[in-house]
Amino acid sequence: MINPAATPAGKNPRRGGSRTAPTAVPAGTSPRGATAVNPRRGGSRTAPTAATPAGTSPRGATAVAAMDTIRLPELDRWLLFAALALLTLGLLMVASASMPLASSHTNQPFYYLIRQAAYVSTGLLFGVLALQIPVETWRRNAPGLLLAAIGLLLLVLVPGVGREVNGSTRWLSLGLVNVQVSEAAKLFALIYLASYLQRHGAALQSSTMAMLRPLLVLGMLAVLLLLEPDFGTAVVMLATALGMLFLAGVNVWRFTALQGLVIGAMAVLLYSSHYRRARLISFLDPWADPLKSGFQLTQSLIAIGRGELFGVGLGASVQKLFYLPESYTDFLFAILAEELGLLGILTVVALYVILIWRAFAIAARAERLELRFASHLAYGIGLWFGIQALFNMGVNMGVLPTKGLTLPLMSYGGSSVVVMCVALAILLRVDQETRFAEAPSEPEATAPTGGQEWLSALLARVQR
Repeated sequence: MINPAATPAGKNPRRGGSRTAPTAVPAGTSPRGATAVNPRRGGSRTAPTAATPAGTSPRGATAVAAMDTIRLPELDRWLLFAALALLTLGLLMVASASMPLASSHTNQPFYYLIRQAAYVSTGLLFGVLALQIPVETWRRNAPGLLLAAIGLLLLVLVPGVGREVNGSTRWLSLGLVNVQVSEAAKLFALIYLASYLQRHGAALQSSTMAMLRPLLVLGMLAVLLLLEPDFGTAVVMLATALGMLFLAGVNVWRFTALQGLVIGAMAVLLYSSHYRRARLISFLDPWADPLKSGFQLTQSLIAIGRGELFGVGLGASVQKLFYLPESYTDFLFAILAEELGLLGILTVVALYVILIWRAFAIAARAERLELRFASHLAYGIGLWFGIQALFNMGVNMGVLPTKGLTLPLMSYGGSSVVVMCVALAILLRVDQETRFAEAPSEPEATAPTGGQEWLSALLARVQR
């Protein structure tokens, strides 16, 4: 409690801070951010002693510097709800889709469910740990994370080190579990790209090389992925990178030419490999050879068709009875459609829409506060989840050629679940820091809503 009688002249007891002359404020810091004390948060906001980091507004840097002593806002409830709902529904569908295979191979019907529950628990644990790491720490370590991604992708190609499964060498064996290093490499690549866009975002409008440099680095990662081979992960990573470049404000004509170049390179890679070309041919007409090359896709389409409006009932799928290969991993969506019908499909799609909407709203708020690294990273995570979910659903429905991509947060697989839980924790941390930085600003009633924020930001980029 502040005693008005003891308050010196110039003090504002209601704000809890003094109004001092601007000459006492360090360069690069707003007077308000340097001296304001916020009793509602229970701590003071002090100006950073070092210069404001590039790509960070003075107000944002001041608020971030004070986070060590002040309690952060609560987690985004909509984002948390969507993520936990997808994890829970994924566990339920993994249990249903894997029981026949688990009973046949291990005599334990819940073998894959138990392992998936362990993966989800590990992912949540790593997510809680990642939530404690400030966003600035990820920015500072972006070059090291890029080197780690390159090292992991090289390590898995070393004979005797990488483990081959279904013709692809994508895993490192760590005793009881196999780690798919490409999942971590995707996240590290996005962190590096967000850091690059923060440092060189202003040059993207005028310089072609500024736009090409990060893609050359990611192209090197894509080559390593293709050597495994893992064409699907390379496509998702490059598509996400192109989306981040577009949202960073590149010149539209240069971006269109670059997009055509990337699509052309992917087409060449697609036709240069016999197994990729065979997948494309079977995708175009799976019914031409429904018992061999088109078997997986035709069985997936049968499963989706059987589901109709409300599905055949949880656990009552026929296609999971050794008809549909990979029914609890890459083609989990088809089993969900069969058992829960169109209603289940729309529920899953709605949950992904909520998750992507919150990611873009968080990114737009960070952009408004000029926290550029946080903004680019949030956009990247939202694009990653959206593109991968879209690709997986498209493959299951026969809209896209078959790729080895999981349904985010739902398909069986430890590496995917753990890495995506960490990515969501980083997104939640971005949200906490941006709302904390926004707290001393104008009343929230005058600020745009989350949906308006990201839509306005997107329209502004298109206009540029």
